[in-house]
Amino acid sequence: MISYLLAGGGTAGHVNPLLAVADQLRDRADGNVLVLGTREGLEARLVPERGYELLIVDKVPFPRRPDGAAVVFPARFQRAVSQVRQHIRSRGVDVVVGFGGYASAPAYVAARRERIPFVVHEANARPGLANVLGARSAAAVGVAFAGTPLKRGEVVGMPLRREIVDLDRRATRAEAAAHFGLDAERPVLLVFGGSLGALRLNEAIADSWGDVLSAGWQLLHATGERSDLVDPGVPGYAMRRYIDRMDLAFALADLIVSRSGSATVSEVSALGIPAVYVPYAVGNGEQRLNAASAVAAGAAVLLDDATFDGEVVREKIIPLLRDRSRIDAMAAAAVSIGSRTGTEDLIALIDRALAEK
Repeated sequence: MISYLLAGGGTAGHVNPLLAVADQLRDRADGNVLVLGTREGLEARLVPERGYELLIVDKVPFPRRPDGAAVVFPARFQRAVSQVRQHIRSRGVDVVVGFGGYASAPAYVAARRERIPFVVHEANARPGLANVLGARSAAAVGVAFAGTPLKRGEVVGMPLRREIVDLDRRATRAEAAAHFGLDAERPVLLVFGGSLGALRLNEAIADSWGDVLSAGWQLLHATGERSDLVDPGVPGYAMRRYIDRMDLAFALADLIVSRSGSATVSEVSALGIPAVYVPYAVGNGEQRLNAASAVAAGAAVLLDDATFDGEVVREKIIPLLRDRSRIDAMAAAAVSIGSRTGTEDLIALIDRALAEK
């Protein structure tokens, strides 16, 4: 029996693809699936809830400046590597799969020292430091987006949640419309910015929702749990603080306005939904790069966060809502670049690494 150690966490962008792979490996019933993460990350809650044992490694951030943290970093990192090596030995781990985040860097080093293969998966078009370092000696490297600058990277796509992979949008549309109190026969604009929302998107829609409705569209707007927007309570506008059934929201959406996190872009493209992406302007610019392939294919439009407001909605998005032929063309383009086989394709890399061991 093969023992798999999946390493990653911190954010949903690392945890969700990890869990998608874990679930499929568990379904194959040919091995034991373990997860490596920190006590502080999102994995500390999500992994046990999914029925997996979480093995703990210390969270050791890479120092960004020559300060006290930099002085103690080598010793702390070596301690984390030792923790992972002990897990590998005690659990008879055969292969490590890393998804980035604090748990992955010591896992890659530990696997190399224990002489077992490890596989890297990078979800963003601009890779994180842990995966940049790990890719140099990995048995295989999978990336979600073409053009990701990782050594020996192979495009495998994004491991997606099962409810997304199995979603039949056409067959589910009536159920989705009833769930949100909207009309299944009329087009729907879905706007969301993550669980906490996106202030820029919320303010723009607050100023322009009437124009959306006047264009003959309905609006499904996830404002985020911290939003103080007041629901106008008008027919055709469904406002929610949080949507726990994103599969139903996607089933109903004819066009999406959202940020361009890697999971969002991958899910939206896999489902063949045209999109207007407004990349989050904080970080290392990965959100703009994540959307690049969809934009180049004609599946999406890119708008700048700094200038995104109600007037931009009226100038750029409302004309799009009135152009059904363009939306249909964007949807066809999304289908051409989207993939629902990211999980299987990454597992194929894992199997290959084991076969070459």
